[in-house]
Amino acid sequence: MNDFIDLKGASGASYRFRLWPEGAAHQPIAGNFALVKEEAEGFTILGVGETLDLSMLRHELPKAATRAVTHIYTRLNVARAIRVAEHEDLTARYKPARASERSAHA
Repeated sequence: MNDFIDLKGASGASYRFRLWPEGAAHQPIAGNFALVKEEAEGFTILGVGETLDLSMLRHELPKAATRAVTHIYTRLNVARAIRVAEHEDLTARYKPARASERSAHA
């Protein structure tokens, strides 16, 4: 997987997310995240979300979700209004939680 992926919201706006490598620490900062499953033809977005503390995300995900997720991407977003607006835009595009959106490029 690439270090960055660009996801488009329902509005057409593009949002850049950075890979959070397994085992690496994350800043305890608010932001958005994308749960990704790598596949031969690209990747599938399994879910998107927002949180007040990205550093706790891996601990807070349900075990069922972590079994399917191969990569977690994050986007720092301290401002609540911006974080929530981006989350709503992405959720409108990648619904339901198991979206079938595929991308061969990141």
